[in-house]
Amino acid sequence: MIRNGHGATRGAEPPGPGGRRAVRVWCDGCYDMVHYGHSNQLRQARAMGDYLIVGVHTDEEISKHKGPPVFTQEERYKMVRAIKWVDEVVPAAPYVTTLETLDKYSCDFCVHGDDITLTVDGRDTYEEVKQAGRYRECRRTQGVSTTDLVGRMLLVTKAHHSCEEMSSEYREYADSFGKCPGGRNPWTGVSQFLQTSQKIIQFASGKEPQPGETVIYVAGAFDLFHIGHVDFLEKVHGLAERPYVIAGLHFDQEVNHYKGKNYPIMNLHERTLSVLACRYVSEVVIGAPYSVTAELLDHFKEPKRRGIFCQIDSGNDLTTDLIVQRIIKNRLEYEARNQKKEAKELAFLEARRRQEVPPERESDCDF
Repeated sequence: MIRNGHGATRGAEPPGPGGRRAVRVWCDGCYDMVHYGHSNQLRQARAMGDYLIVGVHTDEEISKHKGPPVFTQEERYKMVRAIKWVDEVVPAAPYVTTLETLDKYSCDFCVHGDDITLTVDGRDTYEEVKQAGRYRECRRTQGVSTTDLVGRMLLVTKAHHSCEEMSSEYREYADSFGKCPGGRNPWTGVSQFLQTSQKIIQFASGKEPQPGETVIYVAGAFDLFHIGHVDFLEKVHGLAERPYVIAGLHFDQEVNHYKGKNYPIMNLHERTLSVLACRYVSEVVIGAPYSVTAELLDHFKEPKRRGIFCQIDSGNDLTTDLIVQRIIKNRLEYEARNQKKEAKELAFLEARRRQEVPPERESDCDF
């Protein structure tokens, strides 16, 4: 079991250590198909200050600069609000980060991953804040990307369940999905996720239930952790004045048994990180049994027999199946989006390389 933390409720901005003024941090992005890589970026950004503000771009801005998003802006706003390291969300944030934006929200600096984000015309979206010295960088999470998740949905492969060697079909996808004629850059592509205990420790806090808290147990696959899961967990969290929500995650083989195909899209370790990042969850049971046993519930309780079982309607009909259907329906658009994104990044890298190479060496490269 992994205990979560960083509070399930948001309040007023806390003062910094020693009563000093709080350091306010700005992050922004599309946050489409939010995964634990996004959460890890926000965790690192929050650790650099005391109060984290996250700007989320509109559907219109994303379509203009990158291509159509998978999720609507309202879905993306709510997903980001549910990440426990986020203190405030700014809807409709501008795609290009300026000093005016940082000053408007009284932010000391902005944080982004060690990849590049470009406008439709190939400009670095953080150029202005970088030149002003109000830019910080955090490490990109290796082994997860929207490109990779889309690939798992489009190809019926189970390699992601066991971290086994990629099949030839999946490797062909990994080498070609969205690849532009100019080659491949360091940021766009597919890599395997390395499962480490350190990452779980970073996402969890180890906080135990306190006297007076109501322990609530839920279980499921929580695959491709999405807004339907968030709506459900938010309602569960609201069942008690002081809730302590424990989420049980089924083993990959169990999920595949009752869902079939190549589900779950995310393996157990990846799903664990996704759920741990949610502010409504206090603890995670890794590899929970499909049936809630007496042994588990004495750890927590066989619910129906004891009269403590209830069903919660999330009010949201979004499912993992529907997300996969969105991807399949718009496959060509997403492939074109990746190609356009990679072409811009490669052009940017080439331009930067030419600036760094002295003229005499530049001519040498032509022979």
